[in-house]
Amino acid sequence: MINWKKNLWVAWIGCFFTGVSFSLVMPFIPLYVEQLGAPKDKIEFYAGLSISVTALAAALISPVWGSLADRKGRKLMMVRAAIGMTFAMGSLAFVPNVFWLLVMRFLNGILSGYMPNATAMIASQAPLDKRGFALGTLATGGTAGSLIGPSLGGALAEAFGIRAVFIITGVLLLITTILTIFLVKEDFTPAEKEDVVPTKEVFRRVSNLPILIGLFITTLVLQLGIYSISPILTLYIRQLSGAGGNILFVSGLIVSVAGISAVISSPVLGRLGDRIGSEKVLVAGLIFSLICYVPMSFVQTPFQLGVLRFLLGFSTGALMPSINTIIGRLTPTEGVSRVYSYNVMFQNFGQVLGPMVGSTMAAAYNYSSVFIATACFVLFNICLSIFNFRKTLFTKNSF
Repeated sequence: MINWKKNLWVAWIGCFFTGVSFSLVMPFIPLYVEQLGAPKDKIEFYAGLSISVTALAAALISPVWGSLADRKGRKLMMVRAAIGMTFAMGSLAFVPNVFWLLVMRFLNGILSGYMPNATAMIASQAPLDKRGFALGTLATGGTAGSLIGPSLGGALAEAFGIRAVFIITGVLLLITTILTIFLVKEDFTPAEKEDVVPTKEVFRRVSNLPILIGLFITTLVLQLGIYSISPILTLYIRQLSGAGGNILFVSGLIVSVAGISAVISSPVLGRLGDRIGSEKVLVAGLIFSLICYVPMSFVQTPFQLGVLRFLLGFSTGALMPSINTIIGRLTPTEGVSRVYSYNVMFQNFGQVLGPMVGSTMAAAYNYSSVFIATACFVLFNICLSIFNFRKTLFTKNSF
């Protein structure tokens, strides 16, 4: 019998290190771009491009890996992704110029896919009454990794140097590869290509397609909100603090603190969703995130911003397990990897769009407008979710 709990904890480690590997470059990537010889007037451009290109590549290739997982198995795709990212992340320590930095960051996105396949595997193995808890716990891995990554990367770069950070991350991903190979168990019978249900048919078999699309949008908005602050955070903190204190340290702390509250809350809120309905927890999480975003535009100190970011992490902890649990209930077993891969595609698009929204609003208006714009996206998402879940949201029934 498969021990889904052991699979869950191994997958959590893999998702955490995957999330870290995607985001840890953010604090020091401009310095690394400069070290690699980029023109001084192009450093910001190449730094932003090197961050966005990974998420964009992952978004474009995710459905392909999801389709292959439904044919060959989720564990195999987890191992493939772990090996690929080990190579791509470790090689960043040896790139000779910005061109190869961009190539390897793009390759890192292409070879990714650990998280959606881990999610699909746990969703298919966990008992129905434990699925919210299981997916909530698993979601904390990737979310915490992506939020803690910037402060971890900054600390490691300061202690060991930028190039060493990539080697350390490669070693951690290699450990993930070994753990996945030897400890993850999956009972999966590979299928021939002609025997696999076509993707169009999978989406036809989804029990409620409008709700599924709404969940994809929720995932995008969640990531957009997390990453919209990234282009302006350091400058906003400098403005709030009057150019005093350790701005880089405070910036990393404010980014990472949301990951702490997300880790604390996700398993608890996942269990709550199992009891009262994941759609209720999802809408409550969206409303709470709106309550957090609006006052961020009016804060007077970095401490106030940090408190609101910490509180925002609780909404993240509500949203990710709820999204994944409802997707698992909507999706036919034969297409679960593909549907989760499309959700990850929207997640990565949110990571690309977030910095664009943040930098555009800051350039056109001011730093405070970034949070108002994000709040508008969340408000739209609340209205969409209430409409989609109107039949069960205000009743004792659950979706």
